[in-house]
Amino acid sequence: MNLTIEKLIYGGDGLARLPADEKGRGKAVFVPFVLAGEKVEVSLVEEKPGFARAARVGAILEASAARIEPRCPYFAQCGGCHYQHTSYEHQLTIKTEILKENLRRLAKLQVTPEVEVHASPPWGYRNRTRLQVRAEGEFALGYFRMASHVLLAVEECPISSPLINRAIAALWKLGREGKVPATLREIELFANEDDTKLQVELYCDPQQEKSQRSRSGQEFAEQLQREIPEVVGVYVFSQRIAAARGVQGHITEQPEWTLGPLAFLYETRAGALRVSGGSFFQVNRFLVDELVSIVTANRSGEVALDLYAGVGLFTSALGKVFGHIVAVESSHSAAADLAYNSEPSVKAVRATVDEYLAGRGAKLRPDLVVVDPPRAGLGDRVARAVSKLDAKRVAYVSCDPATLARDLVTLIAGGWRVERLHLVDLFPQTYHIESVVELVR
Repeated sequence: MNLTIEKLIYGGDGLARLPADEKGRGKAVFVPFVLAGEKVEVSLVEEKPGFARAARVGAILEASAARIEPRCPYFAQCGGCHYQHTSYEHQLTIKTEILKENLRRLAKLQVTPEVEVHASPPWGYRNRTRLQVRAEGEFALGYFRMASHVLLAVEECPISSPLINRAIAALWKLGREGKVPATLREIELFANEDDTKLQVELYCDPQQEKSQRSRSGQEFAEQLQREIPEVVGVYVFSQRIAAARGVQGHITEQPEWTLGPLAFLYETRAGALRVSGGSFFQVNRFLVDELVSIVTANRSGEVALDLYAGVGLFTSALGKVFGHIVAVESSHSAAADLAYNSEPSVKAVRATVDEYLAGRGAKLRPDLVVVDPPRAGLGDRVARAVSKLDAKRVAYVSCDPATLARDLVTLIAGGWRVERLHLVDLFPQTYHIESVVELVR
């Protein structure tokens, strides 16, 4: 059937509608890899009572003037990127409109002031990537195909840093030589700020005996270092915890084996931060300092509260201008890094945010509260607890506009108002939207 794309929505798809029927307005259809205003030929692959999904576009009958040729040969096959078919400037416009619409529709928030957009270099920005590995039979290394768990072999990733791409090439060489352990299932590569050092996390088959996982991981780690001299640390994990990391943003268990120094340092404008294997860190190597500046610049006072503190990215900057900081983090590895990275003025607390705010945290009177939750957002309990704090300002760092809008409903009901709104484009070529909302009473 032929459809006209009305607009793009969060998640990367375009929205079109089936013809109206006796029940009224036509059913929504979600179409991947299109642009607003395009007329396309599609086939439906899923139909539900309230919506339908289309397969990839069969033909573009009328293309948008903003459409361009994608740079990556795997685009529209790989599930990582969604917007390579349009210019970077247009991507920023799309994301700005999606952010505003989510806040308007879900939080009933008419966005004033206007969104402040912070752009990134559109290519080579990722300092971290996780790859799927098939080492049994014919070797393959790559990402999942779009909307599936089927491996798509890739030999380059233009949104990842040059060092990560060199590592991908080296891994293909080792794989073709039969030197990758058959039990290796995933590998994560993390480059430092100037792309000169690499930390590697190996996720092995949990069915294999732990001692064998460690031994095969050790042998492979030594081969990696010979092929990639920039590798300074390797961590071996059981694959069973990899899925949990995808949801929570970090790993809650310790590695089974390590090679090299535990102190992998990432330099930021506020200082060097230790980031151990399993700890979360922002992925855009060009905008780390920009993000910290948006959240912490021109802020000072006696007490700051940093919730979901991670390894202390915001904490380290706040420690220079606040008399006392409480930083809360639940992950084992990130909490250990947070304590290591913290100045004497920082009290690092290992706990969930919900637990902390239900106890000692409820008595704090912070001048500034920073929240940087995972994709699921704060949730009602934490949002209400934050709203009740006797605080002067809140900086909410969000990676999902829908959960941000939901949480803002609670915060605004608690007397907070939006003072500034930032779109920080940590993820060019993808639908992901990072934003910072500054709230005051």
